[in-house]
Amino acid sequence: MRTENQSSMAEFLLLGLPIQPEQWGMVFTLFLGMYLTTVLGNLLIILLIRLDSRLHTPMYFFLSHLALSDISLSSITVPPMLGNVQTQQQSIPYEGCISQMYFFVLFGCLDNLLLAVMAYDRYVAICHPLHYAAVMREELCVSLVAGSWFFSCVHALLHTLLLVRLSFCANQTIPHFFCDLTALLKLSCSDISLNELVIFTEGGMLFILPLSSILGSYVLIGMTVLRVPSTKRFLKTFSTCGSHLFVVSLYYGTLAGVYFFSSSQNSSDKDIISSIIYTVVTPMLNPFIYSLRNRDIKQALEIFVSRANFFK
Repeated sequence: MRTENQSSMAEFLLLGLPIQPEQWGMVFTLFLGMYLTTVLGNLLIILLIRLDSRLHTPMYFFLSHLALSDISLSSITVPPMLGNVQTQQQSIPYEGCISQMYFFVLFGCLDNLLLAVMAYDRYVAICHPLHYAAVMREELCVSLVAGSWFFSCVHALLHTLLLVRLSFCANQTIPHFFCDLTALLKLSCSDISLNELVIFTEGGMLFILPLSSILGSYVLIGMTVLRVPSTKRFLKTFSTCGSHLFVVSLYYGTLAGVYFFSSSQNSSDKDIISSIIYTVVTPMLNPFIYSLRNRDIKQALEIFVSRANFFK
């Protein structure tokens, strides 16, 4: 099979969503509505946290960065997909494809690390409430978020540098709606054993370690709550941690569906559906999950709305 060097590679072809042409209009409207809901909902969360001094706490500081990451994760995949649906233009430049892959890996990893940081915050708040202010001081919170951003950037840069050294086959068709790392590796005619090794080791560690941290934090939280049985305390803990647990379950469930439990044969449609849930549905649901079950966010929203009506 003929190969092409990456320096001469002009573009890739994205097959997009597995839909019929007569369904394009409905799909475009649906995904545009979901994307706008994601952006506006997460921006509202960031705005409320910024404006309300009662929300200037570690938990909401982490939540604001998670909201920013969710906006970015959707923005690098959904608008290009909507453009392709609208113009029926499937091609994407080589540089644009590599850039999209880099930022997708970056913000996907960032979500992963921020969820682990938020779980640790809940562990300290519930298991060591008297030491919470001393432990979760501003310097530590900033360091945790900065570290999450740093490791996510390094993680994405590592996989990008390993990818751009590869040559690609004449077949440039990607059976997806965005440039996914695994889909690009399948198009390579070079030896990808190093790429696979790094994905399995470094990528696996960045998946397993945060997940283990989250599970360990909630096991300790559960043991602390059950040690002194109290319905009131249980309900308070569930109210505090329920939203985060739901987001964690949704995030890791769909992520596992994309990268771990997809079958090797005829799995492209299933991978696309799982990716839609991971990149579109989950970021859209996060603002509703955190606001509907969070009294502080709802109070901040009520104050914001009343102030907006006052200045009309």
